[in-house]
Amino acid sequence: MIRNKTGAVSRGIIYVSLFLLAVVWIYPLYFVVINSFSAAEEVTRGVYFFPRGVTLENFAYVFQTPLILTGIWVSVARTVVGTVLNLLFCGFIGYMVTVKDLPMRKWIYRMIVATMYFTSGLIPWYVLMVRLELKNNFLLYVLPGAVSAFYVVLIKTYVESLPPSLEESAALDGAGTLTVFFKIILPVCKPVLACVAVFGAVWQWNAWSDNMFLVTYANLQTLQYLLYRMMQSSSMSEAITGKVRIEPMAVRLTMTCITVMPILLVYPFMQRFFVKGIMLGSVKG
Repeated sequence: MIRNKTGAVSRGIIYVSLFLLAVVWIYPLYFVVINSFSAAEEVTRGVYFFPRGVTLENFAYVFQTPLILTGIWVSVARTVVGTVLNLLFCGFIGYMVTVKDLPMRKWIYRMIVATMYFTSGLIPWYVLMVRLELKNNFLLYVLPGAVSAFYVVLIKTYVESLPPSLEESAALDGAGTLTVFFKIILPVCKPVLACVAVFGAVWQWNAWSDNMFLVTYANLQTLQYLLYRMMQSSSMSEAITGKVRIEPMAVRLTMTCITVMPILLVYPFMQRFFVKGIMLGSVKG
């Protein structure tokens, strides 16, 4: 009886603690959402639990700005293209470093892993991007990050956990390397590829520093960089239009809501693959 009561109390404490932690983590996002749908004058007074003066005026104002629509398009394009390139390049490299017939296979893999611990720094990166003519070029958003050592490690470990008979039977049937990769490896690697897709899409969607350093064209600015400019400016007029008639804080929170929502809508559909992929891609066997 005493043990049962002690166990019940312990579980109760754990549940309450987890609930409080969930509230602490969720509330900032909730705060952004309710302020985005609240009237601008109410936002200045403080909206903490429920929206007040519910309106879509903040969203209407944001979407009236041509740069915002362009930024959304650029962010969506870099996220889609960048994620696809991540899957193709990291998937192929992760598979190839498991092929025992590949010359210098271990050396290549070690060089890839080394990039996780050693970087050249900002200035060499900037000079390299300029010399590759990626300044003010959309390819800047998708090519430099097409290969990630972390994703290669995840995929390699997952592929090594697959039965060798899959590749052996395909090879006996005369399948080449590309055929094995696209028709055998990719279909059975859906969990870890979904995991990599989530990681890659979130990183691409949230990225803005490359835009700040190497993009000056207005039609190539991302949504996240526009948000950064608004956060850094003292008013919305300094950030974008120069003629603001609405409370800057309300617009910033609305912009934050627009930026965060796509990830929150996509993630639940990928979660079932995400958990399985990260577990199987992290431990061999």
